[in-house]
Amino acid sequence: MAKQLPTVCHFLVFLWFAFSGASTIRLTGSGSTRCSGRVEIFHNNVWGTVSDYTWDLNEAEVVCRQLNCGSALQAPRTAYFGAGTGQIWLGHVTCSGNESSLSEFCVTCFSLQGPIRLTGSGSSQCSGRVEVYHNNSWGTVCDDGWDLNDAEVVCRQLNCGSALEVPQSAHFGAVTGQIWLDNVTCSGNESSLTECQHSGFGSNRCEHGQDAAVICSAVSVILTGSGSTRCSGRVEVYHNNSWGTVCDDGWNLNDAEVVCRQLNCGSALEVPQSAHFGAGTGQIWLDNVTCSGNESSLTECQHSGFGSNRCEHGQDAAVICSDLIRLAAGSGSTRCSGRVEVYHNNSWGTVCDDGWNLNNAEVVCRQLNCGSALEVPQSADFGAGTGQIWLDNVTCSGNESSLTECQHSGFGSNRCEHSQDAAVICSAVSIILTGSGSTRCSGRVEVYHSNSWGTVCDDGWDLNDAEVVCRQLNCGSALEVPQSAHFGAGTGKIWLDNLSCSGNESSLTECQHSGFGSNRCEHGQDAAVICSGPNTGQSWKKTSWSLQKT
Repeated sequence: MAKQLPTVCHFLVFLWFAFSGASTIRLTGSGSTRCSGRVEIFHNNVWGTVSDYTWDLNEAEVVCRQLNCGSALQAPRTAYFGAGTGQIWLGHVTCSGNESSLSEFCVTCFSLQGPIRLTGSGSSQCSGRVEVYHNNSWGTVCDDGWDLNDAEVVCRQLNCGSALEVPQSAHFGAVTGQIWLDNVTCSGNESSLTECQHSGFGSNRCEHGQDAAVICSAVSVILTGSGSTRCSGRVEVYHNNSWGTVCDDGWNLNDAEVVCRQLNCGSALEVPQSAHFGAGTGQIWLDNVTCSGNESSLTECQHSGFGSNRCEHGQDAAVICSDLIRLAAGSGSTRCSGRVEVYHNNSWGTVCDDGWNLNNAEVVCRQLNCGSALEVPQSADFGAGTGQIWLDNVTCSGNESSLTECQHSGFGSNRCEHSQDAAVICSAVSIILTGSGSTRCSGRVEVYHSNSWGTVCDDGWDLNDAEVVCRQLNCGSALEVPQSAHFGAGTGKIWLDNLSCSGNESSLTECQHSGFGSNRCEHGQDAAVICSGPNTGQSWKKTSWSLQKT
């Protein structure tokens, strides 16, 4: 039996004075900017993350003040900007919001019982593969005899409510490295997992295919149903002590994107209709869900209110996520164009563009349900990533079903810099900015329809219309709508005219218009936008089959 630590005080509370000043804190991660991102602090010559347990706007306010970034708007949870690697320096940070730095009088608590975390593909803050920290490294728990009593201790220790399920067979993915615990036997009342009886740290005959997992009641969303996997299935949310489904009225890829991100399942590929994974039972909790796609959880999106609907379970919403690959958010990226990232060993990482070509891109585009590969922009064209570079010297025939099936140098084996991060542009991209003097976030607007690119006439073209374009391209807000083919006159088709957008649509083709190809315009009226997003100084020209950088 593991030795029980003193129970007089399960948490050590102290003031952290080991670091101070903006030089020891940074915002980083996928899609981060100078004033938004994953919080990391520098200690003992190493950058490390901050746990989001108890993290709220008070703590975020201090960080924003410390970095001279104004006031805190949001404090996204569940590794919204991607999971970090290495040390987790701080946990249970509690600030009043008035401190001048995160280290000044903010109370930090560390458990004397030792760290524990839930991780893996499809994991969330309160569901995932169980890992414990021992002897300076994270390791898994074998599921020999693993039951709800054991899971109850984990859920309580992580402030995640009660245990709902104990999925078997490495449900959240198998890893490598240490298996720290086996034959864990808890009564269910212990305050930490290491208080339970077990075989001793590192003593086991297990394989990682037996890694233990839990789903706690504080989990707010799961994917389930007939034929479901950890990253595809019927969407269910937990509310008022019971699971319920989501009605698919208006359910689209923006809504699904939030679910996939919340579950650490990459990007949204499809939104199957008509209870594709089987009809649920019981409550239908949400209807008329409307997400921008950037929310950190589904319940942050607009909806009709819990339980307010006129739906049947034959309308239960579903998603299919990309799982272990995504096109990362960045300047000018879209669902089907961006920096390529893969998920391995509990973190997202980039792919080096050594030998990166259209065959490799073809596999990525197919895997993401984004059509065929059009272009492979070089030199971190969608921005340089951070953290791990997982793959290099990728060589695909083009017929593989996933990128990791292709030949490569091995995970983490490379001599690359993030300035070589690989990218793709797939044929399902529906809009670009191009023309003379254009940049990634400013230029003549062109849309893809009926296998060809065409322009947009500027009849009635205004900032509301431009706002939709800028949002669709992850280029911030619309600043200007230059007239009279400001970025040069296009050629070929003029696809759209008389656009009338409210400004809230997720794509330009959702706005009212005269119909594809219906117009009396000349190319001297080609519409343009200037967005607030970063100026990359790069422009694009089209050929009959692809996009090419100039």
